[in-house]
Amino acid sequence: MKNKVEEYRNLLNERQEDLANIVGVSRQTIISIEKGKYNPSIFLAFKIAKHFGKSIEEIFIYEEEG
Repeated sequence: MKNKVEEYRNLLNERQEDLANIVGVSRQTIISIEKGKYNPSIFLAFKIAKHFGKSIEEIFIYEEEG
């Protein structure tokens, strides 16, 4: 799944570690999400979106497989 986590994080001038601490995960989790290697749980996706003041759909871009 593609996402705009890095884009919105950079707009707030936040480090990956800052975002990780705010949403309660490791920095490695944020790195993996930003690289598209890890899809967050719906709970984590809501926390990230809420932090940025956006909807989940504005942050995470769903693409059909196949």
